[in-house]
Amino acid sequence: MNEIKQTENVRSIDAARLIELFLAGALNLEAGKEWINELNVFPVPDGDTGTNMTLTIKSAVSEVENLDDNAKSMRDVCKAISSGSLRGARGNSGVILSQLLRGFGKVARDEDEITVEIVAAAFERAVETAYKAVMKPKEGTILTVAKGISDKAKELAASGEEDFAVFIPEVIAYGEEVLAKTPDMLPVLKQAGVVDSGGQGLIEFLKGCYSGFLGKEIIIAAPEQEAESGQAEAAAEPAEPEIKYVYSTAFTLLPDKDFNKAAFKSLRKYLESMGDAVVCDQTENAVTVKLNTNDPGLVIQKGILYGDLTGLIIENRKLETEGSAKAASAAFDTAAKDTEAGAGTAEEAEIEMPHKDVGFITVSVGDGIEDIFRGLGVDYVISGGQTMNPSTDDILNAVNKVNADTIYVLPNNKNIVMAARQAAELTTDKKVIVIPTTTIPQGITAVINFAQDISPEENRENMMAGIEMVKSAEVTYSIRDTVLDDVEIHKDDIMGIGDQGILAVGKDRDETALDCLDKMVDEDTEIISVYYGKDVTEEEAEEFKSKVLKRFDSCDVELQYGGQPIYFYLLSAE
Repeated sequence: MNEIKQTENVRSIDAARLIELFLAGALNLEAGKEWINELNVFPVPDGDTGTNMTLTIKSAVSEVENLDDNAKSMRDVCKAISSGSLRGARGNSGVILSQLLRGFGKVARDEDEITVEIVAAAFERAVETAYKAVMKPKEGTILTVAKGISDKAKELAASGEEDFAVFIPEVIAYGEEVLAKTPDMLPVLKQAGVVDSGGQGLIEFLKGCYSGFLGKEIIIAAPEQEAESGQAEAAAEPAEPEIKYVYSTAFTLLPDKDFNKAAFKSLRKYLESMGDAVVCDQTENAVTVKLNTNDPGLVIQKGILYGDLTGLIIENRKLETEGSAKAASAAFDTAAKDTEAGAGTAEEAEIEMPHKDVGFITVSVGDGIEDIFRGLGVDYVISGGQTMNPSTDDILNAVNKVNADTIYVLPNNKNIVMAARQAAELTTDKKVIVIPTTTIPQGITAVINFAQDISPEENRENMMAGIEMVKSAEVTYSIRDTVLDDVEIHKDDIMGIGDQGILAVGKDRDETALDCLDKMVDEDTEIISVYYGKDVTEEEAEEFKSKVLKRFDSCDVELQYGGQPIYFYLLSAE
């Protein structure tokens, strides 16, 4: 990449130059991923904006990098960016980013070279496309920042500006001005003291594009570089060894039939960049993966690109005792051996489903929740949910595997609904109906409300009516200090998050959960359901059930094992 002078007059950008800008933008977005995550309003350690936008853009990067050297016209590049981002889109921010890239490409693809005037028109189309993809657009979000960028681009183009060296930084500067105003448009941002995280992600992407335009190298700092304070540490007593990579992650990969030596080498190289103590061993039928990492979601997603995963284990090395860690390792080794002994090729392992009129796909997390959905007749469960939002492509793959004419998709998370709808739009050979469930209890209720003897449209209405009767809450912990819904929240506080926001905050897990139920249960409530997570023992859960029965003696209380990480309890009142 050749570095250019900032004063150089550049009036057009060809396909090769566009690739440089795009790849640099993606790299800069990845570099700011964790910072963008920290801007999320809810201080919960789940699928966050920075991670979702990075994974979305990485999917597009893969498509661009796989382009044939002889097929790198503007149309080819725009198609790769659009297709890759659409299929790789995760979370609302990722879907909106994919739609922005899609709209941009619809204008740019017909040109051999793009000028300031064409880019301004492409920005305008990008914003129109993104706004159409959102059912109820809100100002103060990434959409507002994108619109501000588009407006500035049109203004500069109309003034006769032709030099990209002037155009790009002025557009970014105005985008930052709009971003700074987002807290005034959304009270929840103002109270939390942050700008919109999706808008920040878009700005970081464009800043990276500008660095690529200037030929500057983007460096992603290593975790130890970011943590350096420049101050000498006291050495009075030997400190306990610091755990650099927190999550011990292990799984067995049943690779697709096109998994070759190059793919294996690429997987191993990626794993080595994500942590330490890497094990990546290939047998005839499976690949055994173990490593310590700070981002198990990214590792799992990388594995899914190559095939099906089984025997998944994630352990927090800071919290686990030596004995439980050894038990987890032993459990994995046993699971891996069982998988290798019983597995054929990935092709043989996948059994085609018999044809049926109606099928169900649901997004879930936790082995107990998955068992509940399968017991209700769900055909395909996508692992993901709160901790790792599945991509549009994950949902499309599930749709392809369910052999049914009509398929209902239950996202069970407000941050997955848009990706599910995008998958439905991309499906042409089956009727895909998305029921916009935003919680696990809503998803369970939707399946229960399905009836075999009525039309798909009537079933949709029944399921929608059913989920409107469900009040849900999630009990978890805060990862930072903040203020939400006029409630002061401190790091490690227990939070109860309801359908419309914070319900309760406290220091005690069970008391905070009971406080949530106080606000959910009314005179019409008949059933309270409690799904306890992996960090709650069965004895603790039974004790909590007793407390619920004592406080709400007129209600039936159902207790079930969910096995979900991060969230101690999932609660519902119906």
